[in-house]
Amino acid sequence: MIDLPLSALEVSLVEEGATPADALRNCQSVAGELARFGYHRLWFAEHHHSPAIAAFPPVLLAADTAATTAAMRVGSGGVLAPNHAPLTVAEQFATLAALHPGRVDLGIGRGPGTFHEPTARALRRGAGPATDAEYRADVEAILGFLGEENFGELPEPWLLASSDAGAGLAADLGLPVAFAHHIRPDNTLRALERYRSGFRPSRWSAAPRVLVCVEAVCADTEERAAELARPMDVIKAGLLNGLAETPFPTPAAAARHELGERDREAVAGFVAQQARGTKESIAPQLTRIAEATGADELMLVTPVFDPAARVRSFELIGELRTRGARQPV
Repeated sequence: MIDLPLSALEVSLVEEGATPADALRNCQSVAGELARFGYHRLWFAEHHHSPAIAAFPPVLLAADTAATTAAMRVGSGGVLAPNHAPLTVAEQFATLAALHPGRVDLGIGRGPGTFHEPTARALRRGAGPATDAEYRADVEAILGFLGEENFGELPEPWLLASSDAGAGLAADLGLPVAFAHHIRPDNTLRALERYRSGFRPSRWSAAPRVLVCVEAVCADTEERAAELARPMDVIKAGLLNGLAETPFPTPAAAARHELGERDREAVAGFVAQQARGTKESIAPQLTRIAEATGADELMLVTPVFDPAARVRSFELIGELRTRGARQPV
C-alpha cells in the first residue's frame, strides 16, 4: 500500500491516427476520472511543435479542469518561464487562483518545451536558450509580481527540476520542488540532497517539500502493462539516438519495432527506475521510489496510447493508497 498523496501529470498525447483535438478531449475525460479516484493534483505540461504531444497552454487546460471538477488541485507541470513574460505568467495564474481559491498550482520550468530549434527561437522571439542567470531572473520576477501585485488569492508556486542546478535554485528561493524522476532518474537522489541541505525558508514554503514525478504504467496483467508501455519505449529509444520525434505509435506498431541491443539496455535501465506492472507488483516499486527519495508526494505520468487504459492505470494505482495515508503538506 502507498501512504503518500498521489497526483498526476498529463502531457496531451497525440496518438497515431488521432488529432490534437482528440488529445484535448482525452485530457478532459481523464481529468474527470482522476478527480473521482481521489487524486490530489493534476498538472499539465507545456510542449510545442511535437507530433506526439499537443501544444495546449497549461493554464487553459488547468482552467478547464478547475471549472469541471470540485476539489482536485490543478496547475502547470510546468509553464516554461523562458517562453513567457513574467508578468503574464503571474497574472494568468493569479486570475485562475482567484476564480478557484486554494486549488491552483504554478509549476515553473526552464526547458523550451520543444526539440524544434525554429520553434524554440520563435517562442523566445528570436533569442537563444536562457542562461542560468536569465532563468533565475525570470523565476524571481514571477514570484515578485505575485508578491507585489494586489492579486488577493495566489497560486502555490513550485519549481520543476531535473538536475542539481534546478534543485539548487528551488532551495535558494525557498520553493517546493517537483523533481522529474521520469526524465532524469539518475539525477534524483543527488539533486534532492542538494535541495534539502541548501533550503532557505521563504514566504512560499517554511520547509523543504518534495514531489517526485514517476512514469507509471499499471494494468490487470503484466503482459498488458508491457504492451501499453511499449510505444513510449520506442519513443525513448528514438530520442536517445537523436532522432526527430514521431507520432505516438499504436501498441501494434510498437510491437513490430525492433530495438537494437544498446537501445534495449538503455530503455531497460530507465524502466528499472520507474514503475510498471500489475497493482500487486507496482506497489513495491512505487514504495521503493518514495522511500529512496523521501518524497512528500508522488506524481504519476502514464504515457500510454489508449486513454481508457490510462484511466485504468490511474484507477488501479489509486486503489493502493491507504485510508490513513499522509495528507498533503
